[in-house]
Amino acid sequence: MGYSDLDKLAVNTIRVLAVDATFKANSGHPGAPMGMAPVAHILFNKFMNFNPKNPDWVNRDRFVLSNGHGCMLQYALLHLFGYAISMDDLKSFRQVGSITPGHPESHDTPGVEVTTGPLGQGFANSVGLAIAQAHTAAVFNKPGYDLINNYTYCFFGDGCAMEGIASEAASLAGHLKLGNLIAIYDDNGISIDGDTKCAFTEDVSKRFEAYGWHTLEVKDGDNDWQAIEDAIKKAREVTDKPTMIKLRTTIGFGSKQQGTGGVHGSPLKEDDCKNVKKIFGFDPEQSFVVPQQVYDMYHKKAAEGAAMEQEWNQLFQKYASEYKAEHADLARRLTGKLPEGWEKSLPTYKPSDSAVASRKLSEAVLEKIHSVVPELLSGSADLTGSNNTRWKNAVDFQPPEYGIGDRSGRYIRYGVREHAMAAVMNGLAAYGTVIPASGTFLNFVSYAAGAVRLSALSHVRVIHVATHDSIGLGEDGPTHQPIETLSHFRALPNCMVWRPADGNETSAAYYSALTAKHTPSILALTRQNLPQLEGSSIEGALKGAYPVLEASNAALTLISTGSEVNICVDAATFLKKHGLTVRVVSVPCFEVFDSQDKAYKLKVLPDNVPILSVEAASTMGWERYAHEQFGLNRFGASGAYKDIYKKFEFTPEGISKRALATVDFYKGQPVRSPINRAFQQIL
Repeated sequence: MGYSDLDKLAVNTIRVLAVDATFKANSGHPGAPMGMAPVAHILFNKFMNFNPKNPDWVNRDRFVLSNGHGCMLQYALLHLFGYAISMDDLKSFRQVGSITPGHPESHDTPGVEVTTGPLGQGFANSVGLAIAQAHTAAVFNKPGYDLINNYTYCFFGDGCAMEGIASEAASLAGHLKLGNLIAIYDDNGISIDGDTKCAFTEDVSKRFEAYGWHTLEVKDGDNDWQAIEDAIKKAREVTDKPTMIKLRTTIGFGSKQQGTGGVHGSPLKEDDCKNVKKIFGFDPEQSFVVPQQVYDMYHKKAAEGAAMEQEWNQLFQKYASEYKAEHADLARRLTGKLPEGWEKSLPTYKPSDSAVASRKLSEAVLEKIHSVVPELLSGSADLTGSNNTRWKNAVDFQPPEYGIGDRSGRYIRYGVREHAMAAVMNGLAAYGTVIPASGTFLNFVSYAAGAVRLSALSHVRVIHVATHDSIGLGEDGPTHQPIETLSHFRALPNCMVWRPADGNETSAAYYSALTAKHTPSILALTRQNLPQLEGSSIEGALKGAYPVLEASNAALTLISTGSEVNICVDAATFLKKHGLTVRVVSVPCFEVFDSQDKAYKLKVLPDNVPILSVEAASTMGWERYAHEQFGLNRFGASGAYKDIYKKFEFTPEGISKRALATVDFYKGQPVRSPINRAFQQIL
């Protein structure tokens, strides 16, 4: 078969575009694109199915660049194949306002599936994409209708291979036997510190083999292009295991600095740029040049992809005549809309209902809604019995040969892999047919923080069920009791942190999380029982904050979340007996409250009433709502939860003591609501 001069020209065009864009930006990583141009060309031009005119076609093959610093490789490919990325966009690489940022961002750039950059994240995302494909195929494919059969391809480098998250995800993928996943390891022997022999000498192939992967090796990824093609073919033939192809490449191939750390993270010097162009047959005095025959070859491939989508659309139409309900369900899922009337299944509570832990209230929501929201996938990082994330008749997502579940199962056993779980969820959400939820303890969402941050940055709908949310978890002690965690994730842009105080607020948290198409949610839930509050409602909670105990002429507002709200209500009763009238505001979600208009916010937190916040966690962040803060700016303690609350004075008496001190301090002073701020008019 062999490779033609046109193939070589295409590969070198990719290389030169990466050199030009990084040189013009005076920033970026040209080395990986130059080394991986051959495998990228072969993969995109010979194997992948996609339609640049519709980057969202559901059965497209997915491509993930986990070593996202090499993104000029991806941007060059997307431009050449005809995605909506112009030559001007390439020239604006790494500039403010461009759609070619310094690392790939899915919401910015057509054709970019997931946001990558922090190493190992993309690898774990690709596992999520592969799980979503396998699950969606199991639910919707029927005899004669192989609707969902795409592959997920992932490029990853030495840095990804070193990161623990990739190890977690690779272990999970091997267990799940994801035969639709093909990961290509750019083994160029270079990281930022230089030659990887300074820190990374393991046998990566043996490690992946131990995880249950099929492994292949291409010893000369620079020149033996046929071996690359053969390896990808073999990988596609293995359907009972994911495949890792170890591809030896030369970083910065063609540069004077090829094979060295100098070409990893810095643009080439001007003389080297010209030298590279000369070597590859380009005019050294010209930049951003694409030969027409390269466009023609790649546009022909793109046209084949468009035709393939057209065939798929016809098959999907035919499917509608035989499988009407399944067709309607898949078509709806692809719009991102939830089933009509699903919210009527959310449980509601009245004050006479029994006290229940919010982790159990969360389980009650899942029991009620799983059948009416069929795209919801649940799971847990080995804490199923503690997180209460599995409804009673759930089927596990497993390879059928294990005899413990099947591919259509909607409960994922992530094992003790919190970080990979969160990143896998990002991949699941990015696929477009499922909504992932999963559980761990709130304290261990911190293990997953890197992936949660990317959930927010990439605008995906994922739900983190975070139980054991405070010192109220009790005897496990300070190692498990979160203190700073709420502040950390409340500080994260585009992330909703819910800490519901009872059943109605828990239902509201799920309503919000499921309807927020472009925002992840963290649901912080208790181990201990919570009473159903007199003034609570789903409607009130959906405003982010609302009074659960209103009083005219109040001397103080107590504002609180979660398990401390009912203690504040008891404190208000205690203070009433001592002649002090107090309002109580529940603020289950800061981010939702912040999005309300100023008039509503001032109604909840009016002028001329001092405000004391109460939360058994760090006080950081509460200054935005309260004049004084009562919290826990130290680690917790081991013991029965009631004893710990008593030790730290999170009791009606302890709150009352601080309430009286707050009223006394502000007596006779004008008190302005924290909602009234200098920047209010310009934000």
